[in-house]
Amino acid sequence: MDRPAWAPDGVDMRQASPARMYDALLGGSHNFEVDRKAAEMGKQLVPDLPRLALSNRAFLRRAVRYLAEAGVRQFVDIGSGIPTAGNVHEVVQAIDPDIRVLYLDIDPVAVAHAKAILRGNERAAAVEADLRDPAGLLAKVRESGLIDFGQPVGLLLVAVLHLLADDDLPARKVAELRDALPVGSYVAISHLSSASRPEDAAKLGANAANVDRIGIHFRDRDGIAAMFDGWDLVDPGVVELPAWRPESERDQHEAPGRSLGLAGVGRKN
Repeated sequence: MDRPAWAPDGVDMRQASPARMYDALLGGSHNFEVDRKAAEMGKQLVPDLPRLALSNRAFLRRAVRYLAEAGVRQFVDIGSGIPTAGNVHEVVQAIDPDIRVLYLDIDPVAVAHAKAILRGNERAAAVEADLRDPAGLLAKVRESGLIDFGQPVGLLLVAVLHLLADDDLPARKVAELRDALPVGSYVAISHLSSASRPEDAAKLGANAANVDRIGIHFRDRDGIAAMFDGWDLVDPGVVELPAWRPESERDQHEAPGRSLGLAGVGRKN
């Protein structure tokens, strides 16, 4: 199996990665055959799966623009994945070039690509970190020297918390991160949900566990809403991905009542 020039040494090309599968669903080129096969199997089970990926990406764009326009000048993007068009730093630095962005991901391929894209950008960086270890992750954020914990932070947890099992206590992980941030900070969360299509959610969850050995955990609305405990929800609250402050018909990648994802934004007061 030939290793592409962009793949870091030590990466197992036989094991699918959520970040690279997401890249494949978005039509990206930084993924392996195993990732494309896993994404294709998911599409066979749920044909509109690529629309979910597009819908999630559109939510990210709208959320970070909302936070930047609200005055947030530094962002921590956890589980940032493979860089694609419309990255967080591209969106927010178009509003203010001085906004700082730190990307964190557990996948070394994602981090390597982010570093390559960010070369020469002194206000953005990428590091490898694990959301399951908030203390260690926060230490790496501080070590980066890019984020000032004395000023509001935009915390992005977009399409990452569903990779944590219930035993990982995802809501508690969010709370630990929240406690480290100053008043005036925000969190943006998107999460795969079984709320509207439980049968499709069950099929995709079983596929991830049995075929790819990747744990993906679809949660109901209450389970996702619990991750906002301690945050003041911004209108319209926790809603389907396309329903969070859509800007045009182009944001409607999924039909109302059919989204496999929920999302919301909260503020720490």
